[in-house]
Amino acid sequence: MPRVDKRTVLSGILVKEAMRRQVIRLPHSASIDYCINRMIKYKINSVLVLGENQQPAGVVSKTDIMSAFYAGLPIGAPIEKIMVGPLLFCYADDELESSLDAMQQNGVHRLYVRGSDSDDVVGVLAYPDIVGLLYRYCRACDKGFLKARRHKEENQFQRLKIKDVMTADVTAYLSKDSLVQVIEGLTQHRLGAVLIRNEAGQALGVVSKSDLIVAYKHGVTIDALAADVMSSPVVSSESDTELADAIRQMLLNDVQRLFVHGQDPDRIIGILSLSDAARFRSGSCRACTSSRLMQA
Repeated sequence: MPRVDKRTVLSGILVKEAMRRQVIRLPHSASIDYCINRMIKYKINSVLVLGENQQPAGVVSKTDIMSAFYAGLPIGAPIEKIMVGPLLFCYADDELESSLDAMQQNGVHRLYVRGSDSDDVVGVLAYPDIVGLLYRYCRACDKGFLKARRHKEENQFQRLKIKDVMTADVTAYLSKDSLVQVIEGLTQHRLGAVLIRNEAGQALGVVSKSDLIVAYKHGVTIDALAADVMSSPVVSSESDTELADAIRQMLLNDVQRLFVHGQDPDRIIGILSLSDAARFRSGSCRACTSSRLMQA
């Protein structure tokens, strides 16, 4: 009797093959302002906070800084006021599949990585790292459509498109809405960015956590309008775009989400995030998500 071995392209791959080895550490006494500077310089979403004993004590993310902005905390306040702990760890020799499951079950976007024989933090694992690895495997895969496309061959596996993976529920605000409303929406829906529209429903821009922490740094008040800090134009892609092309666009542009439109580019109908792509454990098609038959 044949049995189905539930494996994916990530099966057997270790965390150390995907993790990012650069870990930005800050002392607990560092200011929120300095923390924002580090995030902007290194294009990261979080920093590791060290306690008085120089051991990991917590983490500060863009979400935490956005909350400080909302609460009116002085930007010179120490990051220990807003850090979150305890940290969630995995080990460099853990299977990537189980670490991805842990991230999804705990609702976090990253895990810090410890060495197999040490308590020291040797890396960080986040969704961009996992999706980037998936994409590299897709490019090298004999069954993947990227290779078939280069050789103008038909691919037997169904090609995943943005519409197969995207989240159709789009949270949006008007350009005249205040940053208070935007932050409350980001927090309530646990989003990294929201769409900004005009009253006719046309997409005007995006307000992300990155936009908000930069606004905080430059002294923008919480009652400012969304239009004052939004990024424009909206980076979007058509819903029938193949997933591999969308992933490449996000990785090359160093963004973690892509807004999705139908035939009208001004009408946003969904959003694709790197966490969506990681959930499907696929770089492009169903070749690496299909089960493998093995003889019992």
